[in-house]
Order: sequence, then structure tokens, then C-alpha cells
Amino acid sequence: MTLLYPDFLWLLIPLALLLWKSTYQIQYITHIIILILIVLSLTRPVQKEALQESNIQAKDIIIALDVSYSMQATDLTPTRYGFAKEIIRVLLDKNPTDNIMLIAFTTNPLLLSPPTTDHTLIKIALESLNPNFILTKGTSLERLFKKLSHLHLGHKNFILITDGGEETKIETLSSLLIDSDISLTILALGSKKGTTITNKEGSLLKDKQGNLVISRINPLLEDLAANVGGSYLTASSSIASTVTSLNDILHQNNLQEQMIKKTQHHYAERYQFPLLLALILFLMLHTRMLKYLLILFALLGIQAEASFIDDYHLNKAYTSYHKLDFNITIKELKKIHTHSLQSQMALGNTYYKTGAFKNAIKVYKSIRSTSLKTKQQLYYNIATAYAKIEAYDKAKIYYTKTLQLGEDKDTLFNLKQIALLKDKKDASLGIARPKSQNSDASKSESQEKDSDKDKTHEEDQTSSGSGSGGGENKKKERKKSKLTVDIDTKPQPLGSKVYDLINKGYIRETHPW
Repeated sequence: MTLLYPDFLWLLIPLALLLWKSTYQIQYITHIIILILIVLSLTRPVQKEALQESNIQAKDIIIALDVSYSMQATDLTPTRYGFAKEIIRVLLDKNPTDNIMLIAFTTNPLLLSPPTTDHTLIKIALESLNPNFILTKGTSLERLFKKLSHLHLGHKNFILITDGGEETKIETLSSLLIDSDISLTILALGSKKGTTITNKEGSLLKDKQGNLVISRINPLLEDLAANVGGSYLTASSSIASTVTSLNDILHQNNLQEQMIKKTQHHYAERYQFPLLLALILFLMLHTRMLKYLLILFALLGIQAEASFIDDYHLNKAYTSYHKLDFNITIKELKKIHTHSLQSQMALGNTYYKTGAFKNAIKVYKSIRSTSLKTKQQLYYNIATAYAKIEAYDKAKIYYTKTLQLGEDKDTLFNLKQIALLKDKKDASLGIARPKSQNSDASKSESQEKDSDKDKTHEEDQTSSGSGSGGGENKKKERKKSKLTVDIDTKPQPLGSKVYDLINKGYIRETHPW
């Protein structure tokens, strides 16, 4: 037996004092015992079960972030470094199950986070790094690649985010990458024209000869990617489009997802027992008609049993969903007698995962809710499912409905993408856009809009099958799910030893730019 919140045990001290000073009246002592049982429930007793290994489908990715001084250039907003950090955050959110390692490097590489699927830890490590404490101005790709080859990690997908520095040893770098057995994707930050760099005091950075330092993308990067059969792209002005291009390159390289083992402790909750005993003592003490109370318990037990069975199937469905066993998930969800928002949403998401997009749309449209956030989520999911089956006109309608309920960057981006996809599809079919439409076409289009408007009116109606309001707020799963970091929690700064490792070799820099 383990207590997850043992600090609540301090509350037993005043209760013990009250019990010690009691006048031995049964009612008084019973009240103290009830309070003690409630405190024990608050400590959350659990029965620790054996460690269990679960397989998750994910890719192994190494992200190397250049943190040299040249990354403070402002040709990207707010700086190259700030832009790169945001790229990594969005990339983590877009690939929530991938096993990711994060490395920061200048003239020396430093491991910020070992391979993990806990992306919250990676974000905390990223936020803890303060570039103001980094003194080195150079960028050594050679030392970074040597570090990777010494780690012996096996085949990995390697994303290099850098402006490239001034290295010219392309043959050495290429051989190191080949020996490391990694698939290279380079995201180059900056521009070929280059820009000046501002010092902390506001002046422009100069070299030892007094010349202005111009930081630009090293052309070696593109040649390096070509030499090792990797991919190369430059950052666009938009974070979302850059991440999308990066993800597209990863998929075009036919990166195969692997089954990664994750070991976790599982607990069986035991707080219900002291809480139930406290409730029984309270009712026995303040209820005279004990026999009617027992009948009430029996009646409630029938409903509780039905609710318990539904909860059991829902929990089994969630478990199999996280294990990516979608066939079991669908079977368990169909065993639920009283459908709720959570169960229906899970069913729609499962159909989506299995590629049964029409079934997913049907389930999403059957959900009724008065919550604007839930409606927005449903419209987004329906639109995305329509886009998957290339019904771009309907996808546009539902993306528009999503935006009518609130601004959303992902929805805006997807809306632009389906417009491009629709044009490509029309072009491949040889469909030309007429300058004007005849009355029959206008009438048909008007009828379709009226039909969609009627469907929208039906979907906005409330129904008793949507579950309670608390249920809506409890489980709102969107396909653009993300692991959130508590915004009130300030990341702990890295120790001085960390920056010593990064700055090692600072004195011996011969070509810092």
C-alpha cells in the first residue's frame, strides 16, 4: 500500500488531539472517526502493481539545435534562435508519440534531453536553456557528428536546425554522418544574403579586424544533405508552414515507425474504502430509518452497476486506444448502453484512426452539445475527415463553421491547404473554371447550401445523449492533441556546469564565424 499524498497525514494530529480530549460520547467520537477516514481518503492510498511494459508506435528522432551567437540574428522573428525554439515546440505537438532526443550545440554539443516520449520534459529542458550564458560564437558540426557516432544509437532520424557557421570540411562531415547511420534532414535558418548581429549593448558585432560580421546560411549545408542522400529546406516566414514542410519531408523519406517499449507503474486506487466507510458511519449516525436506507442503497446499486459497467467498457476502450489496438477499442465502445460525449467522441476518433473516415463523420455528426468549444472541435474533426476523402467543398464548409465559433490557427492553415488541393484535383480531372454559371448550376449550388444549413441547424440542437456538462469538459480530444506544460510553473535554470560544457574550448576558437 502506498500513499500518493502523504502530506495530508498532518491533519490527523489535531484530530487525534480532539479524540484524546473527548468526553467519550459516542456521537462525538464517531464524528472524529469520520473525519479521520476522510483524511485517509485525501492521502489517496493505492496498491502499487508490477511494472508493465507497453508498446507504442513511434519514430526515433534526434533534434540538434544550434545555440551559437549567430542564432541571435533577427532576419527571422524574433530571432533565429527564438524561431527555432518555436519550431521544436510545434514539432513536438505534431508528433506526440515519437521518441525524441534534444541536443544543443555550438563548438561543443550538449545533451539536453535523452530519448523520451515525455515531450513535457523536453519543453522544460528547452525553456531552461539561456543563450545569454553561452559565450562561444562558433558552430562545429564536426564535433556534433562525432558525438552522434560515439553514442551508437542505431538508425535514427536526425533533424539539424542551424545556420551552418563557416565550416568547409564537407567530405569529413559526410563520412561522419554515413558512419552514424542516420537519416539527415537540415532546416537552414537565415538567408543567403545574410544580416548583421546586434550585441547586448546595442552595437553591431565586429570581428577582430573591426569588420562587421555578416551571418548568412552556409551553402555547405545544402551540399552536405545532397552528399548523404538527406533532405534540405530553408525556413519560411510562418512557423506552421515550416513545420508542415518538415513533416512532409520526414514522410517522403519513408521513415518507418517502430514499436518502442515504455515501462510504467500501474496503481489500483484504494481511497474508496475509507470514504465509503465514512459515509456509512455518517448515515447510520444521522438516519433513523436505517432499513429504508438499505433499500435505497439497493436501488442505487442497480443504477450504479449499469454505470459501472459502462465506465468499465469506456476505460478498456481508452486503454486499447492508447495501445493502438483500434479493433478492440471499437468493440468496447459498442458495448456501452448509455452513450456519452466521451464515448461517442472516442468512437469517432477511433474510426478516424483506422481510416474509416465516413463512419467517423457519421459519429461526429450524431453528437449533440450546447458547448461552443465542443461544437468547434466537432466541426474541425468533420472537416478534416472530409479532407481525407477529398471532399474538399464539404471540408471548406465545416472549416468555415469552425472559424465562426472562434479563431484557430490550425483551421486557417488547413483551409488554405484544401483550397490548393482542390485546385490540383480539378486540374488533374481537366475541370476548367467557367467565367459565369447558368441558372441551373446556381440553383443546384443554392440547394446544396440550404441543405448544409439545415444540417447545421440539426447539429446545433441539444439532446439528452450528450452527457453532463462536466463530462464535456473532462474529455475533449482533438486530433491536434498536445501535451501541455503548466504555464504557472517556471522552469528551473540550468546550472553553471552545463554552460561550462557548452563553452568548453571557447578560448581556443580559431574561426568563430
